[in-house]
Amino acid sequence: MLSMNLVNYSYLIAAVLFILGLKGLTHPRSAVRGNRLAALAMLIATVVTLLSGDFEFKYIIIGIAVGTIIGVVAAMKVKMTSMPEMVGLFNGFGGGASVLVAGAALISAMALAAGHEANTQMKVATVASGIIGSITFFGSYVAFGKLAEFLAVKWKLHLWQKIIKYGFSLAVIAGGIWFGIASGITPYSIGMMASAVLIGLVLWIKNARFPGMDALKIVAAILAVGLGVMVVLNPGNSMLFWTMVGVAGLLGVLLTLSIGGADMPVVIALLNSYSGLAAAATGFVINNNVLIIAGSLVGASGVILTKIMCKAMNRSLVNVLFGVMGPTSDTPDADEVYKTVKSTSADEIAMMLDTAQRVVIVPGYGMAVSQAQHAVRDLANLLESRGVSVEFAIHPVAGRMPGHMNVLLAEANVDYDKLIEMDHINPTMETVDVAIVIGANDVVNPVAKTDPGSPIAGMPIIDVDKARTVVIIKRSLSPGFAGIPNPLFAAEKTLMFFNDGKKAILELIEAIKES
Repeated sequence: MLSMNLVNYSYLIAAVLFILGLKGLTHPRSAVRGNRLAALAMLIATVVTLLSGDFEFKYIIIGIAVGTIIGVVAAMKVKMTSMPEMVGLFNGFGGGASVLVAGAALISAMALAAGHEANTQMKVATVASGIIGSITFFGSYVAFGKLAEFLAVKWKLHLWQKIIKYGFSLAVIAGGIWFGIASGITPYSIGMMASAVLIGLVLWIKNARFPGMDALKIVAAILAVGLGVMVVLNPGNSMLFWTMVGVAGLLGVLLTLSIGGADMPVVIALLNSYSGLAAAATGFVINNNVLIIAGSLVGASGVILTKIMCKAMNRSLVNVLFGVMGPTSDTPDADEVYKTVKSTSADEIAMMLDTAQRVVIVPGYGMAVSQAQHAVRDLANLLESRGVSVEFAIHPVAGRMPGHMNVLLAEANVDYDKLIEMDHINPTMETVDVAIVIGANDVVNPVAKTDPGSPIAGMPIIDVDKARTVVIIKRSLSPGFAGIPNPLFAAEKTLMFFNDGKKAILELIEAIKES
């Protein structure tokens, strides 16, 4: 075994590397180096931890092998358009690991401390890890399911979606009932089993919201905290801990299930913060300094990112978690708003671009769904070869995770210098000859600035309405997440190109070449 001095010095080195790695991730040019530094830090921390104690390496090696295979396959196979689902899912793994480690540490500590008063720090940290970790695990699964479009949806599911949806729900219900019965029937085991059944049933419903949902969230939160207090006062009753975990899991499902697709960037950032906080709490449980530091870094950065996302939407976190964004009685009728909509063709757009000097492309979720990022890059390259200045206007919450559009365009090797943030592009939008919007809706809706009663009132938008000509590429006039019509679609300077994002761009490229 390594000496504690060597262990602590190694942890200090790992902590510094974690901080440098996080700093590197603040800019695309240094992001790869930052990732490598953080990976090296994790390697150091893991190896030193394994060499600092007497462990059963047989099971550890099996776990490392299984995890490595899953991680490598997932990283190699996942599409960039599916990255939000993968990020959400991996957040959940961190939360689940925290719960299991904290629970195992509590059982072990109670066995060792038989007849003695347990450490208060350890008890409180165990409760924090159990609650936050369970919320993270189940909340992340819901985020994954909603992004993969098999949870809280009314349409027909594919076979793989059915297997995951119903398989996970049945596993939670069956596992909870089995564990409760095996541990002996007590009021706490019954509570734990009831939580497992409720989690499984809620995951089956086809609506994101149901009557009394907000009240149930509050009840679950109060119960989880109350059970946490009881665990601190009576840590020897392990079923109390697992009942608390079950109730916290129900809270995680309810909190995430009601959140709409447009708020997913906020949810992903928040769940990332939760996973970090759960890891930090687990660090206090097992007295591991590097886990406390790493978890605190993740938790703090996630909170900061969540705040940035909420500011970009001009909404509070409470409103995201409990509010319902949607049309009101004052929302104008879509048929009335869209009376003057003008459709266009690839040939007509090509003629406009023939005389354009500056073009701004505004990517949205529609670009991700149609996987049009490579076609968009080809369009930009073609226009630039003809002397046109091309830029990409990026809204902070466009897509389904923080930086979603940046990730997709980076995959297509679009130069980062051409990705202009909303605050920097808006002052110059009046000099844009043609603005091409691909699948974005609410983030370009001028109602946010003109109608104080609108659900998106005050939300910063990209001012494409100031461009000389606006081309909107959408499959239909369907509303965005806010559920309100966009008068930009019917503006005099706007042309609608009704088509799939990728197909539309490919047709436009052909039309430009032929012109």
